[in-house]
Amino acid sequence: MSTKTKKSRIRELSARYPRVIEWSPADGVFVGSAPPLVGQCCHGDSEEAVARQLAVIVEDLAEDVLDGKMPAPQPPAGKIYSGKFLGRIPPALHQKAALQAAARGESLNQFVAEALAGA
Repeated sequence: MSTKTKKSRIRELSARYPRVIEWSPADGVFVGSAPPLVGQCCHGDSEEAVARQLAVIVEDLAEDVLDGKMPAPQPPAGKIYSGKFLGRIPPALHQKAALQAAARGESLNQFVAEALAGA
């Protein structure tokens, strides 16, 4: 395979994996990951710096997948989410969330969705 073709295949494979950049209050930096290819793997003072690092890491790992050095995790691209999931939490936390939702005049689903959106 030519170098140009291989680079194209690497870019194509790496594009299938979403990049997640989050602020870590505990560390005071932005942290990057590309699930399910790689967990938290880089950090920096700006989202742009982490995005650049993450792009290099993901392309390196995509090359390893193409070279057979590691198995290819299934990318979530194209996966359809129903909007439903089952979460198990301690009964005391369930009660606390339900009471807070009621105090706001919201359903528990609305309350949890807003909490997750802010996470």
